[in-house]
Order: sequence, then structure tokens, then C-alpha cells
Amino acid sequence: MWNEPQIWLSCTIMPTFTKTILSLIICLLCLFSVGHGAERNKIFFRESFAHLENWRPVFFPKIKQHSTYRHEIQEGITSLRAESLESASAIVYRKTFPVYDYPEIRWQWRVMNIYRKGDMRTKAGDDYPLRVYILFQYDPKTAGVVDRIKYGLTKMVYGEYPPHSAISYVWASRKEERGLIMPSPYTPRAVMIALQGGDTYLGSWQNEQVNVVADYRKVFGTNPPSVCTIGVMNDSDNTGESAVSYIRFIEVFSTAKRFLQTK
Repeated sequence: MWNEPQIWLSCTIMPTFTKTILSLIICLLCLFSVGHGAERNKIFFRESFAHLENWRPVFFPKIKQHSTYRHEIQEGITSLRAESLESASAIVYRKTFPVYDYPEIRWQWRVMNIYRKGDMRTKAGDDYPLRVYILFQYDPKTAGVVDRIKYGLTKMVYGEYPPHSAISYVWASRKEERGLIMPSPYTPRAVMIALQGGDTYLGSWQNEQVNVVADYRKVFGTNPPSVCTIGVMNDSDNTGESAVSYIRFIEVFSTAKRFLQTK
């Protein structure tokens, strides 16, 4: 076995040509590592909310009061400001992304207040001061006959297909709800995951990072559709309360070459 002094000594007497070759190999290995690392950390998009041109509003039938969303700068920080007052509506990113190529999403959010009547376990308490939705796109080419009929009828009424399914990452109102996973009280095709809960971090920026493909497989027990987009919502129509919240940025990226779609 060679110890460190022996290795150092051998290097000092190594012929110049050999040392040059060794240095070249080391440089190539370093370049490969840097390039490989860059490939493993690809960013598909980063939304910093300098404007809202990339987002479209989404309104819900029978809900007349709509939440408001606007670009805002406070203390030099640009963010999305979301506010609800006995209201509900959302904004959805206009572009889609390939979820198996870019399965990871991170964002920074801040909630100023929670709902006294908020409760993930009841329909009456199904309000959140902030949600980040992952909306998976319906594909009629892969759908069964029943789904094609249902989605086709919905498109005839509303002008577009509804999502195939959704994961909603929420800031819950109760501290004990943090980490809870619950189906939506409105549809079995949507699941809520509480990343935050209660008032512990009210008013402070919190960082989140999720792997959408892994979470989908965990909560639905199957592979997600290959294309999705992002939605944001602050709603208080069920509780009849109000809330203000912020998102500083949302980033869709990949830390791996590709998240394989298993059979």
C-alpha cells in the first residue's frame, strides 16, 4: 500500500511527459463531471412573477366571488400576491411541461393568516390560504370509452377538457394536518398533500421541493400522465373567511437524466 508521502514523492520525480498526460486526464475528468452535473440539473422554467402574462384565470361554476392575483414588489422582493375574501378562483400556467423529464418542482411561499374553520377532513373546511396545483393533462388517445364520453361532454359545456388528475400541495390551517394526505372532497381524481400546517411559520418565507412523479405514484398507485401544468389558488368560499398569501417563485427542473416511466 502506498501512503501519502510515497505518492507525493513519486509525483515529484515523475517525468514531465507523464505528469502532463496525467494532468490532461484529470482535466478531462473534471470537465466531464461539470458537464454531467449541468445535465443533471436542467431547469425547464422558472417563474418569478415579474408579470402575470404567463398565467390565465380559472373560475368555477356557481362561485361568483373570485380571488385576486397580482404581481407585487415589497422590500425589493417581487412575488405573486394572492387574496381571497369569501371567494375562490385560480390561475393556471399557460404552458405545459413533460413531467418525466422534469419531475421536480420547488417554490417559496408565505402565508399571512390561516382559516379558523379550515379543516382538511371536511368539505365545509376545504379552504386553503395557498395551494400549488399540479394538473395532469387528459389525453383522449389513451382514455377508455367511458372517460372519452365524460370528458367529451365536459369539453362541450366548458370549451376544454378538465385535467385527468391533480395533486394539490397545500398550506393547511391546522398544525396537526401538516404531512397529511387526503383525497379531495369533490373528486377522487385529486389528492391534497399538506406541506405546511398551522400558524408556526405565518409571515415567513418557506421553501418547498417535491418530486411530482414520486408523489403521484405514492398517492394514486400508478404512473401519472406524461404532460402537466401548474396552478395556484387561494380560496375561502367554504369557510367564508379571508386570507392573503404570496409566492416568490416556482421552478420546474430535473436533477436526473430522466425519471423513467415504469409499467
